[in-house]
Amino acid sequence: MLARVLSSAVIGIDAYIVEVEVDISKGLPNFSTVGLPEGAVRESKERVKASIKNSGYDFPSDRITVNLAPADIKKEGSAFDLPMAIGILAATGIISNDVLRDYLILGELSLDGLIRPVKGALSVSVMAREMNMKGIFLPMENATEAAAVEGIDVFPVSVLSQVVEALSGISNIEPFHTDPEDVFKPSDGEMDLSDVLGQENVKRAMEIAAAGGHNMIMIGAPGAGKTMLAKRFHTILPELSFQEALETSKVYSVMGLLPRGSGLIKTRPFRAPHHTISDAGLVGGGQNPKPGEVSLAHNGVLFLDEAPEFKKNVLEVLRQPMEDGYVTITRAATTVTYPANFMLVAAMNPCPCGFFGDPKRECVCSFPQIQRYRSKISGPLMDRIDIHTEVPAVQYKDLSAKDGGRSSKEILAKVKRAREIQAERFQRTKIFKNADMNSRQIRKFCEVDSASEVLLERAMDRLGFSARAYSRILKISRTIADLEESPEIKSDHVAEAIQYRSLDRKMAR
Repeated sequence: MLARVLSSAVIGIDAYIVEVEVDISKGLPNFSTVGLPEGAVRESKERVKASIKNSGYDFPSDRITVNLAPADIKKEGSAFDLPMAIGILAATGIISNDVLRDYLILGELSLDGLIRPVKGALSVSVMAREMNMKGIFLPMENATEAAAVEGIDVFPVSVLSQVVEALSGISNIEPFHTDPEDVFKPSDGEMDLSDVLGQENVKRAMEIAAAGGHNMIMIGAPGAGKTMLAKRFHTILPELSFQEALETSKVYSVMGLLPRGSGLIKTRPFRAPHHTISDAGLVGGGQNPKPGEVSLAHNGVLFLDEAPEFKKNVLEVLRQPMEDGYVTITRAATTVTYPANFMLVAAMNPCPCGFFGDPKRECVCSFPQIQRYRSKISGPLMDRIDIHTEVPAVQYKDLSAKDGGRSSKEILAKVKRAREIQAERFQRTKIFKNADMNSRQIRKFCEVDSASEVLLERAMDRLGFSARAYSRILKISRTIADLEESPEIKSDHVAEAIQYRSLDRKMAR
């Protein structure tokens, strides 16, 4: 007898339908799985057999063949345990085949029939809604993330017998519901920019970067507060929209990194990988491609502390995702694309010893050493970083001050207003912030007056800016104007934007 059960798997962060076909025929007892199953899928026959027996059902002593269609795509993971078991029970007549057509089923089985959580439930729920399925049967632990998607019934289950009884009409499972407003509402953090004493010029640069979604690098001596500032950067970023939360959470879902009992990622991600990370760890990869740190930082912040300490080839792989907002990984068997629209915040010392330019401490580095140190961050990569800002050593009068300056809440209010202006400007496009503007949009939205043109021309001639740096200056100028709610870009906006290309100026000298 033949039975068909609909399940799902994930490629990249997007789910697709997998049809689990189970055929039971006369012959010597045998359980075989076909359809390019990986190790965990091949081993599922032992879990399925023990689970069915220990749940009180008879396991057929015949020839069992399970096909996972489409058969030309590799299947991995343990999520096919439950649909296989349901397929076997349907093929033996315990469950009707007709009721299986409208539901997706996934879950890992333990030997005693308990159902364990799986990865990628959020992506599966999105796909099920798009396919107009009636509902999903999935592990209890995955219910919250799957129910974050409206328009699809989620049936949480904890044991095999519960699924069998529900599909047989013996019992009823109520769909799991969650309030979307509670799912992605940001949680209050303990960090605040007012904790950082002094450094008002850097806080201003961070405000501009947050308002326009610009990449940023901070250059300063050890102990000046670069890391402390970077760790508070997310406190001045506007909260995730529901769509952004959904996109980000899909990445975490396929990696199994969603917090237990949580539906969607509530706050913008902040990822700070160690400098020993490999290029595959940063952008993703492996024999079976997985998302890297740039994708885990999607819609959030990727912080590289002591950036020159990273291997040069690792830093260079950032160039494409910084420009395009996604990563495409190609292997012999498959090609996957992961989102990677992140804000890069990097920190570095001005030289190997860290005291070049410090008025109080002497630098012991030679000029060639400084050049080699700075060359670890290539010109093309530095071109893609919009804002360069220096972080000077903090003066005693700032350290002893009782007031830390503007709070994150105050800065966030201005950032939100600037983002609202950008949302109105780009409402008929696919972008949301100034940093994502292409050359045509720069010409349209970043027109400057004659005084600003003269200023830009002098800067290009004297400081040796590249064409990409020129575009970055215009984008930053547009963001500064938005923070002041000015429809036009003025010369003082352009002048401030030019100041944020400090590394370009020093290279030009």
